Amino acid sequence: MTRVIHTGDTHIGYSQYHSPVRRQDFLDAFEAVVDDAVDGGVDAVVHAGDLFHDRRPDLQDLMGTISVLRRLDDAGIPFLAVVGNHESTRGGQWLDLFERLGLATRLGDEPVVVGDTAFYGLDHVPVSRRDDLDYAFADHDAEYAALVAHGLFEPFGYADWDTETVLTESDVAFDAMLLGDNHTPDTAEVADTWVTYPGSTERASASEREGRGYNLVVFDADAAGGDDRVEIRRRALDTRPFVFVSVELREREGEPRVRERVREYDLSKAVVHVEITGEGDPVTPAAVEEFATDEGALIARVTDRREVDADGEVDVSFADPEDAVRDRLDEMALSTAARDVERAVREDTVPDANVRETVKRRVEERLDEEEDLDAFEPVEGDAETVETDEDDGDGDGDEPDDEAVDGGSDEPEDETADGSSDESDDEPEPESDPAEATDADPAANDGQVSMEDYL
Repeated sequence: MTRVIHTGDTHIGYSQYHSPVRRQDFLDAFEAVVDDAVDGGVDAVVHAGDLFHDRRPDLQDLMGTISVLRRLDDAGIPFLAVVGNHESTRGGQWLDLFERLGLATRLGDEPVVVGDTAFYGLDHVPVSRRDDLDYAFADHDAEYAALVAHGLFEPFGYADWDTETVLTESDVAFDAMLLGDNHTPDTAEVADTWVTYPGSTERASASEREGRGYNLVVFDADAAGGDDRVEIRRRALDTRPFVFVSVELREREGEPRVRERVREYDLSKAVVHVEITGEGDPVTPAAVEEFATDEGALIARVTDRREVDADGEVDVSFADPEDAVRDRLDEMALSTAARDVERAVREDTVPDANVRETVKRRVEERLDEEEDLDAFEPVEGDAETVETDEDDGDGDGDEPDDEAVDGGSDEPEDETADGSSDESDDEPEPESDPAEATDADPAANDGQVSMEDYL
């Protein structure tokens, strides 16, 4: 029998809402997972990518992560991981640094056996490169096998990776796929194999409704029962509360009514989102946000979704703006990369606060791929035919999008793989010479450091 904690998408270093407190929350959540691993005496902690939020984490985030990993090492619990799209760099990875320090093992096509289970890894691979994958893994003689991978796999939301193809073309018969990238926890069975996401360990977006947590995975036919060889249980984490206040204003109601609704909630140290709908008088968002913080909220955000009626009648077809945009783009003969950027700016699935990072990530990815430089050449064609290699606007959103979230339990809950409960890109940095990197000064980047500073 092998018992492991399956986690991922810890996004350490993410200063959500530009808040240093929220930044610490992400490291604290990872530390909570390690606490549970040590207390529970698991055989390993398996991380499915995006340990860091950025490929150039600040020194304080690196030091904090190393400190947490040392606790695992002191307890004799191996840390097995793959590289996610957010932290990926060209050449050496941060995971390689931790491996050199003896604090982690980077999974790949060779088996890493823990107990009676062989673990393999598949780092994040952009869509444009996946046709070259052959899913060739070395043989093993363990009782069980698991593939740890980072990407958006079917049959889950925003999927762009065919899970059945991975399983059927692989040289190894996997009992489970332990995934990262999608921040929504979920489990399904594909080709007689359990496929599961643990979700993120902290809310990186207001759309992440479920309480945060991780998976406890047991490889043992006797424990799983029936024909199953794997048991997957969900464990909850106690993270910072998100409070969502919905206010529907009636005629002549205004800010006093909004404040009255806000007072009905316990805002102590919470991230608070207030959504205003209906009619009523104008409301000043900044005044409501200040009121909420005075009531004890850590952070407050107000979204007024009311539509102001324009004077007179306006005959508008909602299809017309999109048609006009497409026609204009065709006339401009934009490059594939430029259309990719335009789509990121315009599409509904990318939150407004995340547009800048989305555009930056997509452009950097194409610049780092020599074979993709022709994407910057002007082309003729349908403005909507834009292929992207990034997974923006999905369960991996980086900024809140004002959707309601419920708080989650303070006590761990166990959920089995079949859904029953028993209570339970960023793409690579330019490669540099390791010898030159030895003399690099991390402080020169205002606290941010790159792999070249260490490897």
